[in-house]
Amino acid sequence: MKNLLIMIIITSLGMLSACETFDAYTGEKKVSSTAKGAGIGAGVGAVIAYLKNKDEPSKERKKKMLQAAGIGAVAGGGIGYYMDSQEAKLRKTLRESGVSVERDGDNINLIMPGNITFVTAGHDLNADFNQVLDSVILVLQEFNQTIIVVAGHTDSRGSTEYNQGLSERRANSVAQYLLAKGVVAARIESVGFGENHPIADNSTEEGRSLNRRVELSLVPITINTL
Repeated sequence: MKNLLIMIIITSLGMLSACETFDAYTGEKKVSSTAKGAGIGAGVGAVIAYLKNKDEPSKERKKKMLQAAGIGAVAGGGIGYYMDSQEAKLRKTLRESGVSVERDGDNINLIMPGNITFVTAGHDLNADFNQVLDSVILVLQEFNQTIIVVAGHTDSRGSTEYNQGLSERRANSVAQYLLAKGVVAARIESVGFGENHPIADNSTEEGRSLNRRVELSLVPITINTL
């Protein structure tokens, strides 16, 4: 019985360590997608669906704007390395900033909690957060072959209409800041998802706090992006 208990403990520890990896560039501990569960990726999935469901005239207009700005597609074989390099720099830049960096396939998601990004119950950016955004922008300018989808999310308190409007205003505030700092307009999409894509339980204060967020999803520009 004692030997069986030891074997169970060893197996459990092995499973836990298999879920954890260390970033080769920053040394930061990372948890696998399986260990995290589906919640964190909900925002990325919504963004990809949003891009795919845009009407053809909008997609064609975006392609022309990118071409006019001199921004081309990432070579197919180099997408993984390109996004790996960008992810490593973002993780290093955003360490201890309160912003989470999540990877979903070839896409990168920056999760910015509402309590550090915005003034209380408003959509104006916290002045203290500008420095964090400025550091993100430096990386976005270096790795310019990505579409940046700025997505606002809320908790479920209040009316659906209010939450939808707040999510749009908050996303737009971040998008406008990026524009003001010189990020090419053709790269930026701004969208509000309201309360539709929670990543935590809205019945608890902690969960609601996690759901109040803006996410920057970085999608590599390829011939199939738009």
